[in-house]
Amino acid sequence: MNEKLGTRIRAMRNARNLTQEQLAEAIGVSRQKYARIENGTNNITLDILTKIAKILDITVNDITKVVDETPVVAYRVGEENASSKQIFDMLDLFYANKHLYLKLLDSDIEQ
Repeated sequence: MNEKLGTRIRAMRNARNLTQEQLAEAIGVSRQKYARIENGTNNITLDILTKIAKILDITVNDITKVVDETPVVAYRVGEENASSKQIFDMLDLFYANKHLYLKLLDSDIEQ
């Protein structure tokens, strides 16, 4: 679960063109601790999730819903190596950006 959350946070951070250092400073933790959150090796508290969501201008639910979602496309099949991991990360970022784009599009239509 922590890995899914970390991957989601990384994708959302990248979509906002923020570095780990910038986000870590904004939420008041070291870059190393923040990196462990993105890598899924540190547990993430609701307080940290709330701070991250506020900085990224999203809701906590936008981050945590990845835990409940099933992948739309099952593209992670077989042995994973360095190049395939990079491709998977790009696909994750694409889906995160697509979701963010659709959310922004919906909010523009409502206004």
